[in-house]
Amino acid sequence: MFGWEFPPHITGGLGTACYGMTKGLMKHDVEVLFVVPKAYGDEDQEAVRLINASDISIDFKDKKYEEYWQRITYMEIGSNLIPYVGPEEFRRIMEAKELESITSEDSVLSEKFEFSGKYGTDLMDEVKRYALIASAVAATSDFDVIHAHDWLTYAAGIAAKSVSGKPLVVHMHATEFDRSGENINQNVYDLERRGMEEADRVIAVSNMTRKIVIERYGIDPNKVFTAYNAVEPSDKPDQNYQRGVKDKVVTFLGRITFQKGPDYFVEAARKVLDKDPNVRFVMAGSGDMLNKIIKRVAELKMADRFHFTGFLKGDDVDHMFGLSDVFVMPSVSEPFGIVPLEAMRSNVPVVISRQSGVSEILVHALKIDFWDVDAMADSIYGLLHYEGLSKMFRRYGKEEVDNLKWENAAVKIKEVYESVL
Repeated sequence: MFGWEFPPHITGGLGTACYGMTKGLMKHDVEVLFVVPKAYGDEDQEAVRLINASDISIDFKDKKYEEYWQRITYMEIGSNLIPYVGPEEFRRIMEAKELESITSEDSVLSEKFEFSGKYGTDLMDEVKRYALIASAVAATSDFDVIHAHDWLTYAAGIAAKSVSGKPLVVHMHATEFDRSGENINQNVYDLERRGMEEADRVIAVSNMTRKIVIERYGIDPNKVFTAYNAVEPSDKPDQNYQRGVKDKVVTFLGRITFQKGPDYFVEAARKVLDKDPNVRFVMAGSGDMLNKIIKRVAELKMADRFHFTGFLKGDDVDHMFGLSDVFVMPSVSEPFGIVPLEAMRSNVPVVISRQSGVSEILVHALKIDFWDVDAMADSIYGLLHYEGLSKMFRRYGKEEVDNLKWENAAVKIKEVYESVL
């Protein structure tokens, strides 16, 4: 399996998905060799960390994950690959010298393979370098199926297939159309299309994504399968977080970028405040639209009702949900969307856009079109003011999400593997 995040370095939705997926697969007797670049980034696309190494080590390092390490061999590859960042943003980051070196923890057990090769400042060079090392890994490892996650690792998957002759499964977590709308980066699109053309099977995270793969990339429908994501059950006890205000709290949590629809959230907030001024809105995250959003909040004269937290992760996300009365995901194009599941797991009722893959499977969520700010405002207002409605969505939403387990999703993924063996 080729990815770029894994515990304890989970920084975004894809890392969370890969972790849950491998745990689910283990319960169905699938052993996973997980190959990941050492460099990793977080969702805001600005603060990038780099673990500086140009070697591979087979790693069993975290006692906390010992039971999983018994079935997963985890290999790190030195690279500048940064998740969620397109070529233009990568170039800007490299020019600004924002990459920061940190040292890796000592491995409990480590066997290293030295590779020569210098870091490239171009993202496409890094993709090629990763593919080169992937072919070396494939030539020296024993496995049955190759599974590559998202476009940065498709070239690695193709290289591993060409060396080993083993079947390739590529996982489409998000398409270039989701990230960029119609203004796509042609290089990224070409890499995505070639990865899917070379693959024996393509897994899409929703039927919406499957449709894009078939219609916009021309991929054979007979080899494209949908396997929905899931969410890890919470092992944390419910906590009563103390609020500093009496007002109700409505939360947006995600990258503040075109794809996530933050501007529609702001317009809906103004409509809610016109009906009830005792509501506070929180925008958790950062991204390229942040300044534009702050300016619009000021124009709508609701700066005293709007809070920007910056990027949140880990316990801070749980804390935010603990303070929230409603969670809103107004995404313009969301291949799946794990965050609403995390909110529902925390007993928070959710409003989601119909333009999201997760809306295909959720029953206990209010669904609106991302552009319909009136419907969004009405949904938020209803959940804030009608206790019966809110109580029903909290109760049944939690039950629904608790049944969306990764071990169930893994059954579908294993079926895809078996179909090529």
